[in-house]
Amino acid sequence: MIARSRFPARHPTGRAKPGPPPDPPKPASTAPPPNWRRWLLPVAIAVTMLFVLLTRTPSGTGTRYTYTDFTGRVNAGQVKTVEITDKGAVSGTLKDGTKFTTQIPTALDSSGLTRQLQSQQVEITAKTTSGSSALTTLLVFLPLIAIVGLFLWSGRMATRAMSGGLSAVGRSRAKIIEAERPNTRFADVAGYQGVKQEVSEVVDFLRSPERYAAAGAKGPRGVIMVGPPGTGKTLLARAVAGEAEVPFLSVTGSAFVEMFVGVGASRVRDLFEEARKRAPSIIFIDEIDAVGARRGGGARLGGNDEREQTLNQLLAEMDGFDQSTGIVVLAATNRPDALDPALLRPGRFDRQVTVPLPNQGERAAILAVHAHGKTLAEDVELDRIARGTPGFSGADLANLVNEAAINAVRAERTVITADDLDTARDRILLGRREPSNALLPEERRAVAVHESGHALMAALCEHADPVAKVTILPAGVSLGATEQLPEAERHLYSQGYLQDLLTVQLGGRAAELVVFGEGSSGAANDLANATVVATRMVREFGLSTTLGPVGYAAGTPQYLGENLDDRLRRPYSEQTQRTVDEEVARLLRQAEKRAIDLLRAYRRHLDELAGLLMAQETVDGKVVLAILGAEPPPTPLGKPAEHSRVPD
Repeated sequence: MIARSRFPARHPTGRAKPGPPPDPPKPASTAPPPNWRRWLLPVAIAVTMLFVLLTRTPSGTGTRYTYTDFTGRVNAGQVKTVEITDKGAVSGTLKDGTKFTTQIPTALDSSGLTRQLQSQQVEITAKTTSGSSALTTLLVFLPLIAIVGLFLWSGRMATRAMSGGLSAVGRSRAKIIEAERPNTRFADVAGYQGVKQEVSEVVDFLRSPERYAAAGAKGPRGVIMVGPPGTGKTLLARAVAGEAEVPFLSVTGSAFVEMFVGVGASRVRDLFEEARKRAPSIIFIDEIDAVGARRGGGARLGGNDEREQTLNQLLAEMDGFDQSTGIVVLAATNRPDALDPALLRPGRFDRQVTVPLPNQGERAAILAVHAHGKTLAEDVELDRIARGTPGFSGADLANLVNEAAINAVRAERTVITADDLDTARDRILLGRREPSNALLPEERRAVAVHESGHALMAALCEHADPVAKVTILPAGVSLGATEQLPEAERHLYSQGYLQDLLTVQLGGRAAELVVFGEGSSGAANDLANATVVATRMVREFGLSTTLGPVGYAAGTPQYLGENLDDRLRRPYSEQTQRTVDEEVARLLRQAEKRAIDLLRAYRRHLDELAGLLMAQETVDGKVVLAILGAEPPPTPLGKPAEHSRVPD
């Protein structure tokens, strides 16, 4: 399906991949600490608070008087005895037996108070507090004692942890699956018969090595699965774990990388040691590019010594273990271009299995797997959905079915209809549809004319894919879309198909030029996509009469996207680049002129389809064909010459 939108439509590539199940909990190797240790900290806090309260308790007990009240009672003859400290603290008793305390302001002259007390015949006792008591000394050194105790306790805990934990730093973090195996089997993986056959031979070799020995065949040391994200590489590994009757050790490439030099290499050694103890066994390393990337050598500055040491140890282990032990290494990556060549040579990874995006039949089978347990309406045709989802990975298809189920729940239904699946597909390709995102009347007409141009070009061009639906409902960043469903799965594209593709992509801009006499920003995404197609026609496919049969293919696989280094290291001169730019512009101008001529010849049909879109907002592809009727399409520029088919 090809979506023509006024603005770029995003096509997410799902990376959600089910991982191996968690290991069963292991019994503790050390005895639990005694229960009394948990009370150490509360007791220490309580003792500290007690000492603080004791230091804040004033000397003596009784009613607290202000200095003014105290002198007033002395003058009234109510005070019997007083005890005065060198800090001015006063405690005593009244003649009625009441005890009291007060404080003499030390800044005042206390001689007058002394004469006053003597005149009233009050018994005076002096007390000195300058001496250092044991409690005061303890309180002074209490913070230091607490800090020293904390350091001693932390040191003991660290020593205990280091004795059992430091040796575990270099231990492998692999999940060992022995008794509780995953429930996934090869029958649960839809499609990919060739991939399953190559991977299943690994399981068969470990189960019956004598069959291969009788024929003089040796089992593979390693199998690496390469493919786009979301195609099911980890799912295949889970199926291997479910099918194999041998221990399965699963680990990710990032689990080997640490900030300490040598830790990764130690974990590699421990991983293969665990596999040898359980041989025959399978080691699965997911995202191996995290540890197996190309080594920089001495010419590169700032090399990652830890990663390179880990890779060297992995190379040594894979090349060094005895094949008779029955250890097979499975690995998965979506970046094969980043792997070190020494890792991919025979003897280490003997097989490189490509897990591509599923074809139409495999997509239908994958949809059936994800639709299991869900109630589908009678109008749901999985083959039609598979035909309309080219380029979808297994994760994308799972997301499609889940989004359709969410749409059904949103409508308070338990049955998933074909409209739910179509809405979910539009949601993934174009984005969420906002009912509040209303267009202005002039914008609404411009979008209708734009999408009508795409639809008419798709119906009039001989090699273009048929129109499935045309809509002017905004979704995500797209203000409208023209969807095409290919009649069959294409693997090779002729020059006629590519030229028709350019004409369809520029049909929206051509319709604006025919109706309004000027273009708009709505064709930005169309121009970008058409430029990419035209550039590949000239630079890679050799479909330029000026440049000739010369191809400069991209250095990275297409599912990885364009690499910036490939753009910077072009294997041709600036003059060739100028020729490429001129040829790309010529192809685009030729496609635009062809679209304008066709739309001028079918101007009445263009206006009719645009008016219908403004009235109904969404039009089926059959309506587009009905508007055109049985008139044969004209070819103003002549029928494009059919060239030999070339791979995309």
